[in-house]
Amino acid sequence: MSPPLHPQLEALNLSLRDPEAFWADPAARIHWHRKPYKALTRRRKTLPSGVEHEHWSWFPGGELSTTYNCVDRHVLAGRGSDVAIVWESPVTNTTEKYTYQQLLDEVEVLAGVLQEEGVRKGDVVIIYMPMIPAALIAALAITRLGAIHSAVFGGFAATSLAQRIEAARPKAIMTASCGIEGTKGAIAYRPLVEGAIAASTFKPLKTIIWQRDQLRWHHPDRLSGQRPWQRLVKSARARGIRAAAVPVASAHPLYIIYTSGTTGLPKGVVREAGGHAVGLELSIRSLFGIKGPGDVMFCASDIGWVVGHSYILYAPLLVGATTVLYEGKPVGTPDAGAFWRVVEKNAVNVLFTAPTALRAIRKEDGGNVLFREVARRGGLKSLRALFLAGERSEPSIVREYQELLAEYAAKGALVVDNWWSSESGSPISGVAVNAGAAVPGLGGEGVAPLAIRPGSAGLPMPGFDVRIVDDEGVEVPRGTMGNIVMAAPLAPTAFTTLFEDEERFYRGYLKRFNGRWLDTGDAGLIDEDGYVHIMSRSDDVINVAAHRFSTGQIEQTILSHPSISEASVVGIPDSLKGHLPFAFIQLKADADNNAEGALPATAPPELTKEVNTLVREQIGAIATLGGIIQGRGMIPKTRSGKTLRRVLRELLENGTQGNFEKPVNVPPTVEDAAVVEVARGRVKEYFEAKAKTKAKL
Repeated sequence: MSPPLHPQLEALNLSLRDPEAFWADPAARIHWHRKPYKALTRRRKTLPSGVEHEHWSWFPGGELSTTYNCVDRHVLAGRGSDVAIVWESPVTNTTEKYTYQQLLDEVEVLAGVLQEEGVRKGDVVIIYMPMIPAALIAALAITRLGAIHSAVFGGFAATSLAQRIEAARPKAIMTASCGIEGTKGAIAYRPLVEGAIAASTFKPLKTIIWQRDQLRWHHPDRLSGQRPWQRLVKSARARGIRAAAVPVASAHPLYIIYTSGTTGLPKGVVREAGGHAVGLELSIRSLFGIKGPGDVMFCASDIGWVVGHSYILYAPLLVGATTVLYEGKPVGTPDAGAFWRVVEKNAVNVLFTAPTALRAIRKEDGGNVLFREVARRGGLKSLRALFLAGERSEPSIVREYQELLAEYAAKGALVVDNWWSSESGSPISGVAVNAGAAVPGLGGEGVAPLAIRPGSAGLPMPGFDVRIVDDEGVEVPRGTMGNIVMAAPLAPTAFTTLFEDEERFYRGYLKRFNGRWLDTGDAGLIDEDGYVHIMSRSDDVINVAAHRFSTGQIEQTILSHPSISEASVVGIPDSLKGHLPFAFIQLKADADNNAEGALPATAPPELTKEVNTLVREQIGAIATLGGIIQGRGMIPKTRSGKTLRRVLRELLENGTQGNFEKPVNVPPTVEDAAVVEVARGRVKEYFEAKAKTKAKL
């Protein structure tokens, strides 16, 4: 007789084998104004082009209000005095708390304001705001009316905001007078918003402005629809204007989040209300172990990113927990101990951030001095888990923080890497810290999590049928790298289409494998035990003399060198082999005693030899690097922490042709565009030095 499966595996298998039976239990924990008649429907959809593909929908016939589920029902259950939101803003030296009762009051009145301003069920409203409580209240108020919000990173360039205005055609824009970017200070939003509207052929009727004390939006232009947020709310409250929750169909769009396309305009990922609520409630309870009142979640992300939508705003409130909203950086506001002090101050149970943030903290906090300062006084005893996502987490960073948590955090605290996307809406894979909560009837307590495997993003989560296939769509054996795909239907939190663009949904996700698989765009493998290993994006797989190598795999090897703290690998054109892997590296502080900028761009021969020895030993001689550029602050990343390898690859390709000043395609999601220019300078220095050496020979 086979031994019983671990609950996480049991939950996955049941969700794929019998979705009706599996999802009935989590669906019962959601308040439905009208209950769905089943969990899942599937059918073939015919596009205007004549192409057919499978379509699915979760919880048909159901009607619900996500805002009611996040706020009203907790107040009605007598938990109005529980804290819903804690705003920690080190950049303004401010802390604020909102109970569920206070949150309901704010949301009801603001929804009434929006109603008076002409927002109705089905309308789109863009949220272009910094990380302040008003941003969360805005989303909940929009949703309360059955309208659809589309959050855009505050501070995005006017051209990027204009693209989203054109695509979403919003009835209104909700914004603020300024954002505060770490040590850069206040950044005025007025020229960005007005510039975007001027550049767009579609003109929103209203722009509703939250005034911040740090930088005002003086004299709003009423003729162009600019309206003062606080005054509108004050007037509505005085007149008793409030709005009740408007139930919507389960398949009704809750929000649109725009994600960068490889070409053309950003893609509008649509999140459906019913599947979103059910899937998120299960994920935060099971994967993250945030079960309800008294638990505290600190997701150090941004509401412009899908992680912020899911685990700053909606998931914690769905279960009645407390969410920490953070306006600041992992370092510099004021120092690398900021996250740990927030955990201590608010008795945080789960911290969710990007590996990039931990790298920055580790770099600035040499020897984990600030971490231990908080830890030694017991400040991390509440912390049960540290979750990492947004990019690949190298094994060394998982191991380091696992050792620190084992010493200072709650008993059994875990560091959990997980993988997901804007399209999935919640983690596709991970290790559930409360695995039993995913199995109907098990309850979730007292079940030990599966083993953490550094370098892996865990096992697939319920509802996600993850496979590895070759370029022809044929499944490959366990342990073989290939394209990561998923079989339909996806889990309830995931998208089912793009906003008003079914044809692009098919072309972008289904066409490559003739509708059989949904292409994630990632490359990796599934090991013998079912753990998913994300190695790189599919377009970051390098072909070297007909051998396929993952940039992530090579980076992992480079980072095993004791002197290297950061690495990014891209392909460089080679006349003989097609491409060669090429690395950008940053040395650890203790390995770099030179003054800032004093290091040459070309890595010294000894270091190059040591790194290539590691590559040959761990991967193979065919993967030997074609070159290494060293430096500081030259690896560009998005705001969510993803390395912009395409930018580095373009700079290198231009460098091979001597076109050092040729513009490169830098996406608006870049965290700091100045980093690209640092990389450009390093590339130029590298190739010029190479040319001089060649001339001498």
